[in-house]
Amino acid sequence: MNPFDETPPNEPGPSSETPSQREEPAPGPLSMPESAPSWSAEAYPPALPVAAAYPADLAITWSWVHFILFVFFGFVSLVIVQGLMLMHYAPHQKLSSSDLESYMFSKPQIAIGSMLIWYAILFFFLYITLSVLRGHSFWECLGWRKIKTNPGVKRRNPLTYFIWGCGLSFFVAMLSAQMKQPDNIPMEELFKYRQTALLFMAMAVFVAPIVEETLFRGYLYPLFARSFGIAPGILLTGVLFGLMHGAQLGWTWSLVGMLILVGIIFTTVRARTGSVFASYLMHLGYNSLISFFAILGTHGFTKLPTDH
Repeated sequence: MNPFDETPPNEPGPSSETPSQREEPAPGPLSMPESAPSWSAEAYPPALPVAAAYPADLAITWSWVHFILFVFFGFVSLVIVQGLMLMHYAPHQKLSSSDLESYMFSKPQIAIGSMLIWYAILFFFLYITLSVLRGHSFWECLGWRKIKTNPGVKRRNPLTYFIWGCGLSFFVAMLSAQMKQPDNIPMEELFKYRQTALLFMAMAVFVAPIVEETLFRGYLYPLFARSFGIAPGILLTGVLFGLMHGAQLGWTWSLVGMLILVGIIFTTVRARTGSVFASYLMHLGYNSLISFFAILGTHGFTKLPTDH
């Protein structure tokens, strides 16, 4: 018998071999099971339990501690940015709260500029903490990957997601037309100022989908999905997405509820494709159609509907 023989040794019994002819096993620190080859994984069971595996789109490097710091940083930076903008552009005379709100809408430097600066600060925080300090690709770690398809399923053209977003926008517009909406919604008040409204539409198409998809579907959803599960993660992300737009809609809960539904649909697409790029294309189509009809219906915000 040699040390690499896979055949188990014979049972003890009478043998014609003399003691000097029998080969004794070489001493070693481990006793190999006789039924398993020396290279078999079964011969070396793992000493520690294997950690739960996650798909690539949920393999994140941040935790709830980072999330808490991010929320705190975002709140403080928003207060500072808006405070500085108001100090710089505020009128000298004292205004009531309603007049001050109208004044802010009339100044795109405040209404739009402050949001753009705040978005840039948030991205800078994520870039430093997730990319620079940890040595990861910024966009890839936040879910901007190629759109995956299930085995046996035909790969979809990315333009398909954009078209779906346009269709979702049309569906939401039809539902909104059937609902009674209160007067003086902040979003509609903003449309009274043409320059601000046009810049807001441009931001809704070219900036908001990138920022919101990166933050909600790229940063928040993986954290929620790993902590609570895929379905609760989708639901929670959609709810927060709708609530984030609540102030713009004057907390009209019928409209907020529809945006929660939209957020759930966006997150579902993100989860099924494993890519923020898919939900971004849907978001881009959704906002693009809304902006197109808003500009078309108001003649470039020169003629508002009579019921506004």
